[in-house]
Amino acid sequence: EWTPRVLDVLEREGVRGAFFLIGRRADRAAPVTRRIAEAGHDLGNHTWSHTSLWRSGPRETEREIVQGHGAIADAAGRAPAFFRPPWGKTNLAMFATLRRCDVPCVFWTVQPEGRRPVTPAEQSRRGTARARAGAIYDLHDADGVPGAGSRLVAYLPALIKGLRAEGYSLVPLRDLL
Repeated sequence: EWTPRVLDVLEREGVRGAFFLIGRRADRAAPVTRRIAEAGHDLGNHTWSHTSLWRSGPRETEREIVQGHGAIADAAGRAPAFFRPPWGKTNLAMFATLRRCDVPCVFWTVQPEGRRPVTPAEQSRRGTARARAGAIYDLHDADGVPGAGSRLVAYLPALIKGLRAEGYSLVPLRDLL
């Protein structure tokens, strides 16, 4: 529901983002997934079902990553170039699977909203205040905290404006890394 609105904001602002997609959702929402790719945004794999890799053995870890990777590639028309584990939780099996998929694991440095709802104005303020050269933002348009998508759409233009006013360039993840 919220991803198309986020894409509209990014298009208006001339920003290319990175979307870490859950494979089964990318599959169910293939037109949105395709739109992300066609707009030139980076694609990342966020596993098939957003399960905690801490609780997954080697076979389950591989299945989550490989199945997510394939579903995103099928829906988008191109393979994801990055991977981010749900909640940043890793295990040793993950790294071998990522090598086979030839994708790096990418975390984040700024997260304006954690486990509890934060107003759009406060998220914009936090996001701008925590900016540093090379920062990678973790913004959610689904899941996590209820209502996160509507809050993101509300504050994303102000965050972009605030970062630009501070002199930051917003670049795709592929350029940053």
